[in-house]
Amino acid sequence: MIWETVRLSLLSVRRNVLRSFLTLLGIVIGVAAVIAMLTIGSGTTEKVKS
Repeated sequence: MIWETVRLSLLSVRRNVLRSFLTLLGIVIGVAAVIAMLTIGSGTTEKVKS
């Protein structure tokens, strides 16, 4: 049962390569944006405190 689900999901990813790539790219950009905002925010807070 689980192997059939994994096989079907991999087949779906291979059929929709562009959609899968764009989804992965969106997730990476989103995570990078959150990390950048947290870093900028903490840096600004430290600058204001000093």
